[in-house]
Amino acid sequence: MSEYFQADNILIEKAQRGDRGALNELIRKHQERAYQYAFRLTRNPDVAADVVADAFVRINNALKNFKGNAAFTTWLYRIITNCYLDQRKREKGKSNVSLDSSYQQDDEDVTREIEDTGRTPDELVERNQREELLHKALALLPEFQKSMIVMYHAEQLSYEEIAEALDLPIGTVKSRLNRARISLREILAQDEELFKV
Repeated sequence: MSEYFQADNILIEKAQRGDRGALNELIRKHQERAYQYAFRLTRNPDVAADVVADAFVRINNALKNFKGNAAFTTWLYRIITNCYLDQRKREKGKSNVSLDSSYQQDDEDVTREIEDTGRTPDELVERNQREELLHKALALLPEFQKSMIVMYHAEQLSYEEIAEALDLPIGTVKSRLNRARISLREILAQDEELFKV
């Protein structure tokens, strides 16, 4: 067992005995990695932060039941994935208002005007074109396929770690990941108009 995982186990044992400092240290240690994974799933910094906050609340509530059969990071990925999927279910029930839409004020239509202080669209397209195409294609995949691709290719988890995180046999992970890659390839090979930025 590596020193990294031993250190996690020591913090977990202390936190299970009620040491709040150990729990805070465990959260600090894994917060950035958790956020990066959540952001890769959501592509939205605010939603990613909400997913991570929800995940750490769940970890706090369930830590007493953590047995240490798997690495803490594997358990963390599973919880973040579940929080992300729960968030997606909640999101499907909400309606959004376009910032480009107008609204009625004093008997006249007023267009919403919000200043964009970020990079220009041309700069974003130039810098992120390939990444954007990939993210649009990923968004068309079922959520579990998307999370598997992110876990394997972006987070560089092994098949074994993904199997533990998603509670699936390794053979299932390999076949589903392969199907996800094929689906992604087919989406990217389709009509280029779909991916114009």
